[in-house]
Amino acid sequence: MSRTEVLLVGESWVSAATHYKGFDQFGSVTFHKGAEPLVEALRDSEFNLTYMTAHEAAEGFPFSLEELRRYRAIILSDIGANTLLLPPSVWLNGKPTPNRLKLIRDWTAEGGGLMMIGGYLTFQGIDGRGRWHRTPVEDALPVTCLPYDDRLEVPQGFRPHITGNREHPILNGLDGEWPLLLGANEVVLREGPEVEVLARLPEEEGGHPLLVTGQHGQGRTLAWTSDIGPHWLPDDFVRWPGYARLWRNALAWVTRQSPMRQDGEGTH
Repeated sequence: MSRTEVLLVGESWVSAATHYKGFDQFGSVTFHKGAEPLVEALRDSEFNLTYMTAHEAAEGFPFSLEELRRYRAIILSDIGANTLLLPPSVWLNGKPTPNRLKLIRDWTAEGGGLMMIGGYLTFQGIDGRGRWHRTPVEDALPVTCLPYDDRLEVPQGFRPHITGNREHPILNGLDGEWPLLLGANEVVLREGPEVEVLARLPEEEGGHPLLVTGQHGQGRTLAWTSDIGPHWLPDDFVRWPGYARLWRNALAWVTRQSPMRQDGEGTH
C-alpha cells in the first residue's frame, strides 16, 4: 500500500561562531537539523516524510496548489512566515510571486491536514519574529497568535495536562503520565464547535493550550505549541514510547486515517 505523503517545513538553522585562542581567532559555521527525532519516529510508518529545511523552503516550497496537492499533510515547525513570503524572486528581483501563505490556507480548505508546531519562529515566536499573526495561515489554524513575543519558558519543566476526551484518536494509547516539557508558545483559542483542546499546560503555568485540533473548510488542523525536539522537548520525551505514537496518531487524524493500534502498528 502506498504511503501518505507528508511535508515537514523548517526545523533547521545555521550557527556562526567566533573562536578566540589568545592572540588568534577564527570562525566556524555549523548546520543543524532539529527534526531528526520525528524523522526517526516516522521511519517504517505509513507516512512518507519529506523534510524541507528552512533554507531550502525559500525556493523549494511549492508555488501552486497543484504542487501542494501532492501532500496530504503539511507540518510547519520553527520557521518564520518571511521565509515563504520573501523568496529570492521577490526579495532580490522584485517580481510578483504567488503568496504561499494563501496557498497553504486554500490547500487546507480543500481537505489538506495542516499542523503548526511550536518553536522560536512559529506562532509569533521570539521577539515576535515568527510573524504568523494575522496571516492567511493563521486563518486556518484552531488558534490565533499573539502580536508579540509569545514564548513560555519553563526551565523547571511541566507535565502536559490532558483535558480532552481520552477516546480521541490522537490520544489513543497515550494513557498515564507524559514526560516533562520545558516551554511552549502562548496562543489564543479560536471559538467554534470544531475546536477541541486535548492538552494544556498545568494551571500553575497558566493553563495555556498545548494540543488543539480544529477544522478549516474540508481540512483538519492541529496546533502543538511546544517543540518536536530539544530544547523545549527534552530527550526523555523523545525516548518516551508515546513520542512516536503521538505524532503518528496526529498525522493519522489530520489525514483522516485510522490511528495506531495498541501494539504500535498501523491499522489499514
